[in-house]
Amino acid sequence: MKDILETIILNLVENKEAVKIEEEQTEKEVILKVTVENSDMGRVIGKQGRIAKSIRTVMKSVAAKEGKKVSVEFIG
Repeated sequence: MKDILETIILNLVENKEAVKIEEEQTEKEVILKVTVENSDMGRVIGKQGRIAKSIRTVMKSVAAKEGKKVSVEFIG
């Protein structure tokens, strides 16, 4: 799951070295924390949060196939 998210994020940002994805697992949920450079945050979130919402939708469908719940947080 982390690999899919990393592929999506790396294709959006300019500074690929600054991308960090941390994965925390609880009993019911997987939390993915995405850290990007401040200048790339707008690219990841998009206008009115559309790209971020789309990323979350894709990740929820991937998690559903694995029988899990996922939450994606973006940190600047």
